[in-house]
Amino acid sequence: MDRKVLILGGYGNFGKKISVLLAKAGISIIIAGRNKEKLEKFQNTITSEYPKALISSALLNIDKDLSRKLLKLKPVIVINTCGPFQNADYLVAEICIKHRIHYIDLSDDRKFVKGIHALNAHAEKNNVLIVSGASTVPGLSSAVLEHYKDRFAKIESLIFGISPGDKTERGIATVESVLSYLGKPLEPYPVNTGKQCYGWQDIYRQQYPDIGKRWMANCNIPDLDLLPQHYGLQHIQFSAGTESNILHLGMWVISWLIRLGIPIRLTKYSKFLLRISNVFSVFGTTHGGMHMLIKGKDNNNNIKKVEWFIIAKEGDGPQIPCIPAVVITKKLLSGSIKEYGAMACIGLITLEEYMQELSGFAIKQYEFCSR
Repeated sequence: MDRKVLILGGYGNFGKKISVLLAKAGISIIIAGRNKEKLEKFQNTITSEYPKALISSALLNIDKDLSRKLLKLKPVIVINTCGPFQNADYLVAEICIKHRIHYIDLSDDRKFVKGIHALNAHAEKNNVLIVSGASTVPGLSSAVLEHYKDRFAKIESLIFGISPGDKTERGIATVESVLSYLGKPLEPYPVNTGKQCYGWQDIYRQQYPDIGKRWMANCNIPDLDLLPQHYGLQHIQFSAGTESNILHLGMWVISWLIRLGIPIRLTKYSKFLLRISNVFSVFGTTHGGMHMLIKGKDNNNNIKKVEWFIIAKEGDGPQIPCIPAVVITKKLLSGSIKEYGAMACIGLITLEEYMQELSGFAIKQYEFCSR
């Protein structure tokens, strides 16, 4: 039986990378989207590079005819890359549950990923796996914590962040996600009580191996709720940054204007602002990084620290958020995942599995430990 994987937004920024990775692995895929010309062009690109790829395409609008198309296409897994997920509902996941199809999305929206558990009972009843947040956060961040947790008696603090290179390809969904909370009060964290955080504030400089220092600022992601819950953290801070100092600090200034009450609706101008950010790419690089600074106590109650970094070069950074969906898909098809239900992407992937999928790219991890 030809078990097919349907990739919604299959020719988009992340969808096309997932499509290629699955096609290279010999997995039968259906790339889906609303633009016939883009579908055909991308399908031809894959088949010309990988003549034995098992690939087809489907013209599909998830807001109109998803249920009917699923009955026709009969995929066993749906991967949803159609962001932004801010203010989105769970209709796609619910339709997948109805048709007994596994579902994976790449959302990094805090509310969306945290709320996916509401579908758990229905998913368990229909014997399907529904995974939200199959991306860098919380997919990779939780894999790193899982990898290091046994070195600690207790993990107390996590400071982490991501800084892509300015020449790295960016999608409109990513831009809209950041703009949606720029300068706005973030939902209180379950830890760090007493401190109100605001989007793109609390800036600091982070030193990365190989690529130097980058400015960082507050971002709103599901890990802020999920990681303290799963790992007992007492302190957590997540930040993101741009390679360009001018762009980063310019956004910081705008965040203050919004915080002070000036009614600026940035999401309305997301496409224009994406073009502006692309102007700065001329002065940037394709190099980006992620850092995780883990602090806690060892078995002798001594302070223990681990600094973990992943550095991507040659424009390979956008491969990183695609890996959880690829690994989970392979596990489902091989039968190695026996768990059903609706959950955030925590504990489903090991760091070793993650890095194995990235082995063909210009991506390297670093570890620095101290007591």
